[in-house]
Amino acid sequence: MRNAIAAFLRQPPAGTPPEVLAALRLMAGDASEPLPPRLYFETVEQSPVAISITDSAANILYANAAFEHLSGYRRDELLGKNQSILSSNATPESIYRQLWRTIQRKKTWTGTLVNQRKGGAEYLAELAISPVLDSSGEIAYFLGMHRDVTREHELASALRQQKTRIENVLDAAPTVMVLLDAEGEIILDNMEYKKLFGDLRGREPLPLIRAALREQAGFDPLERTVPASGDGEDFKNVEVSLEVPGSLGPRWFSCSGTRISEQDGSARGYFGWGQRGDARLLLLATDVTARHREIERAHLEHLRARIAEQRLTQGMREALAAASYQIQTPLNLLRAASAMFANGAGTIEGFAPTLAQITATSEQALKTLQAALPDEIVEAGVSVNVNELLRHVLALETDALLSSGVTVDWRPAHVLPEITARQTELRSLFKNLIDNALQATRESGRSQRELHISTRALADAVEVCIQDSGPGFPSGDRYKAFEPFYIGWRQRRGRAGMGLPLAQEIANQHGGSIEIDPDYNDGCRLLVTLTNALPRD
Repeated sequence: MRNAIAAFLRQPPAGTPPEVLAALRLMAGDASEPLPPRLYFETVEQSPVAISITDSAANILYANAAFEHLSGYRRDELLGKNQSILSSNATPESIYRQLWRTIQRKKTWTGTLVNQRKGGAEYLAELAISPVLDSSGEIAYFLGMHRDVTREHELASALRQQKTRIENVLDAAPTVMVLLDAEGEIILDNMEYKKLFGDLRGREPLPLIRAALREQAGFDPLERTVPASGDGEDFKNVEVSLEVPGSLGPRWFSCSGTRISEQDGSARGYFGWGQRGDARLLLLATDVTARHREIERAHLEHLRARIAEQRLTQGMREALAAASYQIQTPLNLLRAASAMFANGAGTIEGFAPTLAQITATSEQALKTLQAALPDEIVEAGVSVNVNELLRHVLALETDALLSSGVTVDWRPAHVLPEITARQTELRSLFKNLIDNALQATRESGRSQRELHISTRALADAVEVCIQDSGPGFPSGDRYKAFEPFYIGWRQRRGRAGMGLPLAQEIANQHGGSIEIDPDYNDGCRLLVTLTNALPRD
């Protein structure tokens, strides 16, 4: 047909109206033109975008192949049908009314509708509907172009859901979290940060945390982690204190900072040719005030115990000094009597008054010593976690361990049954054993000083192993070590030889024992066994 029209146009009959020739040229195109009119039709027909043309009442006059594929209808099923054949009740009526008002005003409407395919399956359509005007400027047709954006919507929804999950996790975390850009501006924060903002009565927490790190740790978190010069350095568990209104003392926070590099979001970065992404700082601050206060409380208890012990020791020294002074009198009398009898000048009758005086002064010295003995306090038996109790003792011994250069290897059992015990007595037991282990490491002369403490659960008891790198006990002295007043140290000053006997007595009261491992030769290994033999008060 195109060939026939082209031949007719090459030699049109004489008298052919110009309007007919123009119409035929429009249909067949001019071979001399680079874009013949037919090309426009083929372009629309082969376009990957679904295109339809309707009359002014929205009845379908044309649909391209992409429209058939998207809707599921054949072209002969679409022609003559109203565009509403694709409508779904999932689209609000207000959207349709707004669409119709817009195109009736001869304007293009763009938006998103929920459409329905031939089989009833719904999809999300992104539409652009434009009115086509006739020569008089009235609406003759509507041109519709739409594409399936269901997958994009699902991906965007999944991204929003993932963002919501991350925000919920951040808000549920018991740690202050804040994400900063390289200039120190807050990009993201969590609920704990907002709570701290409230605790600070409207003062922004970030400047206070940065100032605390500068003053107390000696560095600015932003300058250290995301410096302008390039790569920075992360930091972990740096503790600082903040003064918070209404708090009993400062609030302590353990701070960590991590550098995060984002990808370049520019067009050039699409294929990886972009510049280096922006650097961010993720700043974490965990409130460790309770732990600090517990340590402070333990230190205060330790200080009070030390003061009470010093007072008791001072009182006992004074009492012993007085008793020692009082014992001098009967000793002098005994020496004099002994000298008289040695010279043959003494008699039994003459010695009787002296003996009475010796007895009286000796009894007085004994009373002085008995008065110096502290009253015995019977502690109630309670349920005790040996791991927790050992942690407290190690916290109290921290200064002594650090000053002695001792490395502590603390390996508690993951699960340890509680036992009924007297807490103060057990603390005293473990303190005596750890003090002995410290003294042993000092006397060993080794450069590497080590203390290993572990716990484990037995069938009906709890075992504590305390192992040091000291000189150990000679095999012949292992039993003597538990005898009262036995001192095996080279440095004996201030040692009464009662540490191990008292510890053994406490272990016996708790239905247990203390043994020196005879098979361990690289120091000393003590095995402490404790049971539930003590009744709970």
